[in-house]
Amino acid sequence: MKLTALIDAILANKDEHRAIGMCAYMRNQFQFLGISTPLRRKICEPYFKQAKKSQTVDWGFINTCWANPYRELQYVAKDYLAVMQEILAPSDISKIRELVVVKPWWDTIDGLDRTVGYIVCSYPDMSDLMLQWSTDENFWLRRIAIDHQLSRKEKTDVKLLGKIIENNLGSDEFFINKAIGWALREYSKTNPQWVREFVKKNNVGMAKLSIREASKYI
Repeated sequence: MKLTALIDAILANKDEHRAIGMCAYMRNQFQFLGISTPLRRKICEPYFKQAKKSQTVDWGFINTCWANPYRELQYVAKDYLAVMQEILAPSDISKIRELVVVKPWWDTIDGLDRTVGYIVCSYPDMSDLMLQWSTDENFWLRRIAIDHQLSRKEKTDVKLLGKIIENNLGSDEFFINKAIGWALREYSKTNPQWVREFVKKNNVGMAKLSIREASKYI
């Protein structure tokens, strides 16, 4: 079962009526086939199951999906990376970076951050790269740096988390301030005292949106 056949299977399920609403929801930035998430995942499941057995990441497939004009194919590539993340290596992060800066929006970024986070967690030396991304001129890379430790709970590197957030205080970018709040809110479920003290310490430089999100559970 070849991954290239998966692209044909996705394209064969076009729903023009549904696509209109999906385009509108994404501010008409992308073309859509009109495939729902449950259907997309059902179509992908047997292909991904087979692909995982290969223990080889097919970057040709990923790049073909990313170059396709239909947004669902970017979702397929994102989901494929998540399935294959256990065999991803540090060298793959530069390839993921290329995906981040091409056709970026929250719908792909908020999946790639988990994949990047998995690699960084597996190879702690990559934490320095996250610090670099946290000051990059591309705010989507900064968003990934901020949120790459989501759901890591007690394994969270709080020193790294704090430094990355501090590097982004004072931003007027919605997606950055939302990411800061999201990262702190998630970690507050594990260590509310740390988050409480961090918000108090950085109250002046932190956006109201970030404070509101961070304080949801504390």
